[in-house]
Amino acid sequence: MNETAPSAPKGIEVRSIDWVPNKERRGKIWHQGPLWFLGNFQYFTIPIGFIGPSLGLSIGWTIIAAVLGITAGTIFMAFHGSQGPRLGLPQMIQSRAQFGYRGVIVALFAALFTYLAFNITDQVLLSQGLAGAYHWNAGLIAIGSAVLAAILAIYGHDWVHRVFRILLYISLPLVTIVTIGIVTGHAGGGHPKGHYGFSMVAFMAEFSATAAYNITYAPYVSDYSRYLPEETDSRSIIASVFLGASLAAIWLISVGAWLAVSLGASDGLVGLKTAGNNVFSGLGSVTALFSAAALAATMGMNAYGGSLTLLTAIDAFKKLKPTRTVRVVSILGLTVVWYLVGLSITTSAVNTVFTALTLMLYLLIPWTATNLMDFFFVRRGHYAITHLFDPEGIYSKWNWRGLVAYAVGFIFEIPFMVLPQLGSFSYTGPVAKALSGTDISWLVGLAATAITYFIVTRSLDTSHEATAVAESQRLLEATFG
Repeated sequence: MNETAPSAPKGIEVRSIDWVPNKERRGKIWHQGPLWFLGNFQYFTIPIGFIGPSLGLSIGWTIIAAVLGITAGTIFMAFHGSQGPRLGLPQMIQSRAQFGYRGVIVALFAALFTYLAFNITDQVLLSQGLAGAYHWNAGLIAIGSAVLAAILAIYGHDWVHRVFRILLYISLPLVTIVTIGIVTGHAGGGHPKGHYGFSMVAFMAEFSATAAYNITYAPYVSDYSRYLPEETDSRSIIASVFLGASLAAIWLISVGAWLAVSLGASDGLVGLKTAGNNVFSGLGSVTALFSAAALAATMGMNAYGGSLTLLTAIDAFKKLKPTRTVRVVSILGLTVVWYLVGLSITTSAVNTVFTALTLMLYLLIPWTATNLMDFFFVRRGHYAITHLFDPEGIYSKWNWRGLVAYAVGFIFEIPFMVLPQLGSFSYTGPVAKALSGTDISWLVGLAATAITYFIVTRSLDTSHEATAVAESQRLLEATFG
């Protein structure tokens, strides 16, 4: 851990994967709501509302599935928010307590895949959407979004919060006016060309996709709450994250469902532009542009979290000094990777979104179940911070309990999986086939992981760790004051 934090040039964040001392905890609880609201108040969210209608689900049933799915997914996401103030650590460093100093590589793979998958998908969405809405060059859009995201991630925590608030203040009134136009009938639209109703397969596809959307934010949350004071009320942070992330998602997914069914839109950004311009000239053009800008900023958020995850993975096998420089280098490396992979994606934006969310959900469910069970029910928030940075510490290099729970949860998911088309490959598990293609794998994986971790930790004597926790706290106080 860095013992001192040198001054940051031009506002660039100094800290990396190290612990944030209490005297540097300058975050404010009210910053959390706007951050997570705008995190979902952007272009990526709209096509999620296309998934149900693409399978024949009506607007009403799509919205109901979205409300239930977002509520379920955001509950798990929001509870991770309370870990940041309590521990002052990036999310995946804390996961060493469950999986081990090196064993955490399993969870890190799932988290890093999520960050990259989001930015690859975001790049595809921006390139296709802005090219369709404004006839801009798709290649230049991809380069520009990657550069802007990398710059925001390099400047770090405070600048992500700041930029998100500015974009929210601009986007919120614009989208509000478009939404009023939709409700009052001034945004255009007409009778659906196809038949829309209810089917369990379509309902569960929308439900799972929306639940996945906010569950996949789980590895981020502590990264953006770790600068809050340690005494921050847990209920307040959980409520702020939950309300911010859920309200924005439900709103724009509902707009997306209307665009798909009533307007017949096949691209969320083009549809938003058309609907807004139907309300009055120029409204849609400006609204769509700022929705795209918010998505580009979210790419910066993803790049920031991805860099912390990558550094945690490297540090597990080769000790790193957590400096500003290594964080910047990791961000630049990740930027090159997602940019090049994004260029190779040729499928439609809706298919890309659905496939990415599904894969992320399968990988992250066993991790979030293990992490939350450990924090709230096993160790109850008591960790020896210094031991999380020590491969010979009390959490071991490979913690079999967390690894077994993750493996069991993922294995239980497999028979229930319905993997969308991925190139020439697709998969539907035997149980999912018996359920007419209904995907409940993440619910099964969640329960299996939680139950397994509860069972294997019955033999864990947490009172034995109390001495290490107390010694760690004394060392931190002596070092940082």
